[in-house]
Amino acid sequence: MRFALDAGQREFARSLDAMLTAADTLAVTRAWGAGDHAPGRAVWQRLADAGVFALAVPQEYEGLGPLPAETAVAFVELGRHAVAGPAVETVAVAALLSRLAALGETAPAERFLPALASGGTSATLTLPDGGPYAVDPHVADIVLAVDEAGLRLAPGHARVRRSLDPARRLAAPLPGGEPLAKGPSVTEAARHATRWAALATAAQSLGVGLALLDRTVAHVRQRTQFGAPIGSFQAVKHRLADVLVALEFARPLVFGAALTMAPGDVAAAKVATADAAYGAARAALQLHGAIGYTAEFDLSLWLTRARVLRSAYGGPGLWRGRVVTAWE
Repeated sequence: MRFALDAGQREFARSLDAMLTAADTLAVTRAWGAGDHAPGRAVWQRLADAGVFALAVPQEYEGLGPLPAETAVAFVELGRHAVAGPAVETVAVAALLSRLAALGETAPAERFLPALASGGTSATLTLPDGGPYAVDPHVADIVLAVDEAGLRLAPGHARVRRSLDPARRLAAPLPGGEPLAKGPSVTEAARHATRWAALATAAQSLGVGLALLDRTVAHVRQRTQFGAPIGSFQAVKHRLADVLVALEFARPLVFGAALTMAPGDVAAAKVATADAAYGAARAALQLHGAIGYTAEFDLSLWLTRARVLRSAYGGPGLWRGRVVTAWE
């Protein structure tokens, strides 16, 4: 089976690439990490105007979707440009509320989905397998929590904590708040949302890995030792070839998972992209030498992102286990 993008999807990727390049997202991400969210919100609205968040929202709620393949295309570009903000989480919330509506719980979808699709509202959430912390709840407009009692709209969040990625803050939703739904439908919707979150995270990891590879290839062509570019050394060529093979192996798994949204396919994509991006980060760090370790160097934005995405919504062990159980 061939998982090549069609002409429309390729043009969508090119348009997002051009838009994010013009927006100087590296400076925007640094500002986001420093607490200045205004430039990031402007980029957020541009992404919304391009239809990125509407892709996960059904048409009956003013969206364009659900379109998992196009969502994956978009999130590869978000990873390539190190875009900050709870984009994965907003898509996961859209998937959660959409599935609840399909199961008969339409009120939360009617209330929140149109604003999510338009970019007027950003969202974050906690899911049963995703750990106790929500991503950027101090910036998101709505914070949802799924627990044993069901789905609720949290009244706020606890102390905001730093993460390894300086542009990514974590905090636990406060207890209580407004109940939105409960029962088996919430459990099923949470599983569905987790798959969407894992797919978006996998696509973002792929984009991060590709950006790391591109920057490292450019660096080794310029840096010289013994009178020659280090990129001409066999050891360097082999190291980067391994990175490229891992990324190109992961790419069809991402888009294959987007076509089926089957649990085993999504799990395989999450594992492969996490490993490939982490491998790209290790190679980039070593081949850049001492400058690769500095936070001031732009490479650090992707290095830290690769690491946090690897454990987002469950670490490699969890997702490897799901690959095995899905294919038994």
